[in-house]
Formats: sequence, C-alpha cells, structure tokens
Amino acid sequence: MTVIAEDRPSLVDALSGVIAGHNGNWLESRMSRLGGQFAGIIRVEVPVEQREQLIESLRALQAGGLTVSVHRDAPVSRRGDDFRILEVVGHDRPGIVHQISRALARNGVNVEELSSEVASAAMSGEPLFKARARVLLPEGCDAERLQQELEKIAADLIVDLSFARATDGA
Repeated sequence: MTVIAEDRPSLVDALSGVIAGHNGNWLESRMSRLGGQFAGIIRVEVPVEQREQLIESLRALQAGGLTVSVHRDAPVSRRGDDFRILEVVGHDRPGIVHQISRALARNGVNVEELSSEVASAAMSGEPLFKARARVLLPEGCDAERLQQELEKIAADLIVDLSFARATDGA
C-alpha cells in the first residue's frame, strides 16, 4: 500500500494498529517525511479472510487526512542479479536526475531505490545535490559502456559520480 498525509505524530502507530488488528504482518516498508508530508510504501501480509476488512479499516483512516492506496502484491520476475550502486554529488542545478535517469532508461536499467537531497556544502554553504540509487542492470547490459556514458554526463554536469557493483546489504 502507499500512504501519504500531512506529517504528524502517530501516523505509523495508526497504520500498524489497523494492520495488527486484522492479523496482518508488516513485511517491509520505506517511509519518509518530505516537505511537511509523510509518505511511504508498505508491504503487508494478511489472511485472505481479513483482506477486505483491512482495506475498509484503512479507508476509514482517510477521514483523518491519511490517503491510502492498496494494491495487491504481484510477483516480479527479475532477470539477472547485477545490482549497482550509483552515487552522485555536486553543485545543485536543474536536470541532474533527468539526465542520469534518461541514460539508465536508454540502457534498460531499473531503478530499484533512489534517495536524494539538497544540502548546504560544508565550506561554501552553496546548495549541494546528493543522490544514491540502487539499480538493476538487465541481462546483456554492457556495464562498462554504461559507466562511461554516466561519467560523460557527470563531466558535463560537473558532478562526482561513482558506479560500483552492490555488495550484500547495499
């Protein structure tokens, strides 16, 4: 399910209470506060006979300003296991994410996780863009050629880029 609401205390408690109240098991989640909003994606397992009641109870939370969208879990078939960690750091400017994501898309690379932020640089105080992505290269993808393409983009944007094979737990 996906959730979004104006950030406030007890949102996770409300969600987890409803899930536990329907014998649900919280399997995994990614949640964050961004721009005053709290957003997340949560994967739960619930007994079949509790599924519809859980959905109705989650919809009832919407009266409190929480938007919930429920989707059935679908098995995903992945080919290969060539995961890479892509990190970008440099002076902030429009278009960094677009240029890099366009190169990934052209090569059939799937972005599995992406986090980014703009923070003040330590010495100058100028806006510094930082991004970290975990990506999955498709079978047959020439990783060396992709890295060269990404490095050219990084040079054009004047940002630092690293692109390395992911290790377990990355």
